[in-house]
Amino acid sequence: MKKDTIAAISTGMTNSGIGIVRICGEEAFQIIDKIYKGKEILSQAATHTIHYGHIVDGKETIDEVLVMLMRAPRTFTGEDTVEINCHGGTYVVKRVLETVIKNGARPAEPGEFTKRAFLNGKMDLSQAEAVIDVIHSKSEYALQSSISQLKGNVKKKIKTIRESIIYHTAFIETALDDPEHIDLTGYADQLRSVAVELSKELERLIQSSDSGRIIKDGIQTVIIGKPNAGKSSLLNVLAGKERAIVTDIEGTTRDVLEEQISLNGLTLNMIDTAGIRQTEDIIEKIGVDKAKEYVDKADLILYVVDSSRVLDDNDREIMELLVGRKTIILLNKSDLQTATTKESLREALQNVSGMQKEDVCKMPMIDISAKEEHGLDELENILQEMFLKGEVSFNEEIYITNVRHKSALIEANNSLKKVIDSIDMQMPEDFFSIDLLDAYEALGSITGETIGEDLVNEIFSKFCMGK
Repeated sequence: MKKDTIAAISTGMTNSGIGIVRICGEEAFQIIDKIYKGKEILSQAATHTIHYGHIVDGKETIDEVLVMLMRAPRTFTGEDTVEINCHGGTYVVKRVLETVIKNGARPAEPGEFTKRAFLNGKMDLSQAEAVIDVIHSKSEYALQSSISQLKGNVKKKIKTIRESIIYHTAFIETALDDPEHIDLTGYADQLRSVAVELSKELERLIQSSDSGRIIKDGIQTVIIGKPNAGKSSLLNVLAGKERAIVTDIEGTTRDVLEEQISLNGLTLNMIDTAGIRQTEDIIEKIGVDKAKEYVDKADLILYVVDSSRVLDDNDREIMELLVGRKTIILLNKSDLQTATTKESLREALQNVSGMQKEDVCKMPMIDISAKEEHGLDELENILQEMFLKGEVSFNEEIYITNVRHKSALIEANNSLKKVIDSIDMQMPEDFFSIDLLDAYEALGSITGETIGEDLVNEIFSKFCMGK
């Protein structure tokens, strides 16, 4: 690891109340002494204190500042750290950074502060990756999940599983080296029980990745329906603004509109599509084809039905798209006289799509009025139950939100299954230890104990410059 002193702006590059320039490394206190003018010599001041003064470049005063001093090892990175709190104008923050660099620091690479924290043992790699997830959180659930991982819930779980694996690996190796004193008779059955339980633990973590992806990235949600069913009105209500043009003319929406919406802690990546119907209009037909393409990639379909009109061939064409997909049906315009009921809609779904009656009955249907903003609370509750199985707790529950972690868990689980297969086939014990060690190594890549420098550099290159 490079031991030179680094510096970067750790706040957003926009005019604001304050800006922070962070200095980290062995010469942090020497550098601040050169550019700080105040009552104290900061290199002689106590750790974890704040001092008022000015940053100067030679005889020129650049800004009035508060300087925070933190001595190793009680810092984020484990190294001496100085944070200069200056006024938040973009020009003045840049001038302060330029002065710091001029006096001995070098510009930090993206994520280099967090990388140093990892390399200095202040956090494991799963916690370091959680830092950037906190910054990029799009919803309350995403933030809570990231904070939970930052506290080390993934680290603790992986550590427990690895400890069990390495114990049995060491026992086998020791027994093979000293067969006179250690008897492995009956040990295979004991190991099999342990491997099965560990595999179940890994499978639970792997399965949590679906919910984890939803928590982190949001639900890819496509709104479909025939023209004038109220799709764009629904988008506008959920977005809280006039995002889509709404008229009484059918076919107003021709292209795809996208909007990110937060509902009850969940993020919905909403896509409003052109009304699906048979049309000779070339541009509208392209929009209809796009709508069908987005349906294939969606996590959730919101099928908006105009309950004030009877079902027609366009509705039946849409129903065929719903087979095997997570769908919530919204019977819109409940403020008008009803022409299509839930019962008639279920019957049509069963007849047109060929879906079984029990599957149709499980499909949520909600009476709403986008105009009157009625029924949306019920939509929020159904979304939470459908994707997160109701109430979510981040105290004990672990959600895998990182694709790299999921891949490592799958690799480790496959190795454990090989151990079970080897035991069932009555293979020699040294086969067990090989696959156990592979599982141990795969899990170690999550916490950063068994990965190379190139992967570490790649992970931290995606971080913010000042983090």
